Amino acid sequence: MAIARLRPRCPLFEPCGDRVLMTRFRDLIPIANHLPTGPLNGITDVPGVRVGHVTRNEGEGKLVPGRGPIRTGVTAVLPHSGNVFREKAPAAVYTINGYGKATGFEQIRDLGVIETPICLTNTLNVGKVWDAVVSYSIRENPDIAIRTSNVSPVVGECNDNFLNDGQGRHISEADVLRAIDGASTSHVAEGCVGAGTGTLCYGFKGGIGTASRLVIDGAYTVAALLQTNFGQRHELQMLGAPIGQHVAEDNFDSPPGSVMVVIATDAPLDARQLERMAKRAAFGLGRTGTICHSGSGDFVIAYSTCNRRVHGATELVSEARAINEEAQFAGGLLIDQLFRAVVECVEESVYNALIAAQTTVGRDGNTLYALPHEQLQDLMRHYRRMK
Repeated sequence: MAIARLRPRCPLFEPCGDRVLMTRFRDLIPIANHLPTGPLNGITDVPGVRVGHVTRNEGEGKLVPGRGPIRTGVTAVLPHSGNVFREKAPAAVYTINGYGKATGFEQIRDLGVIETPICLTNTLNVGKVWDAVVSYSIRENPDIAIRTSNVSPVVGECNDNFLNDGQGRHISEADVLRAIDGASTSHVAEGCVGAGTGTLCYGFKGGIGTASRLVIDGAYTVAALLQTNFGQRHELQMLGAPIGQHVAEDNFDSPPGSVMVVIATDAPLDARQLERMAKRAAFGLGRTGTICHSGSGDFVIAYSTCNRRVHGATELVSEARAINEEAQFAGGLLIDQLFRAVVECVEESVYNALIAAQTTVGRDGNTLYALPHEQLQDLMRHYRRMK
């Protein structure tokens, strides 16, 4: 069998808005993962978790700093169905590479809880999104900074300047509030939506990807949502197949970028255990081929919807429970199932971001091409990853 070479598809930009894109990795390539997926195979499989996107696709042609073209957005992850400031979720953060502009991480490291929606955007919009999350938090909690403490927004970013007018900082407070207020528990739109509108993945168009796993006989769910903007094309692996070795002659080898990883679970975990889970995200990224380059901002946020702490009080919303890390289950430790779930979710989220994304033309005609589906299937057959 002749080995296919990956060539760009969809030469024209096709805006995908905020709608759900039906094509996912499993629609093309079978996965023999160890753990079953949730019903939606996404972060919204964790009960109460909501996701909202606002996508900005405006203008074309030559870059006019401050005016466009615009290829950016914001994605909001609401950790649970309650008031997150009043019911703080146990959380942890982990930095694989620190070349990024994340906010709110030090308070999470110190206190072990998260108290705002998690918002993802592009690099120079971090300050504007942070300010908008403050406005949202005050709207929902009018006593902030008056009769109670301040609030610490959690905002992450990836650099989308290859396609987008970064200097324009085109995300407004209204955009952020619309993403938060419009967040839902349904299927999560993937690819070039929200914070993934202008980002790449292994030199192809990437963006938002998500996946979930059921653990401990379906008792709990572990899920991930990624904003991808990392990897060089020659590195790309899928299910162990060296896909990146079959790039086209006109290969675009992108500079190292960044990735934001959000991990959610309804398993009863404390901040220390969540940090252990967050560290396993690096193994999921490694399965896709990246070495997490120096100069890349690779950040992980992990939280649980259980054992939420009431603001200003010592009691918990529900009785505190915790996974016993020494307990055995199905021939292994309970905690190991959670670790495996993280690795599988992160890996598949990368694939879903690549498969859902569409070719996008941005400023100055800069183009990120979608991963070609048919050629990918040919390569996966060649490497016996599918029939």
